[in-house]
Amino acid sequence: MVKEYRLKKKLTQEQLAELLNISTRQLQRIEKMETNTTLETWRKLKNILEIPDEEMIKILNFDKEKDSVKM
Repeated sequence: MVKEYRLKKKLTQEQLAELLNISTRQLQRIEKMETNTTLETWRKLKNILEIPDEEMIKILNFDKEKDSVKM
């Protein structure tokens, strides 16, 4: 889901990672839902990519099911 929103904004992984102040590899893991991600990073992603609340909830619920979000 994150990748789709990034592509809609016409951002490369490198550009978005720089805006988030994370590594490109970390962003790749986020896009694949393969990493622990802080809520602060999720907030930044939501704001930068303009992800609607209901979509963000879906993303976070999926991530939570995988025990990946650090609360």
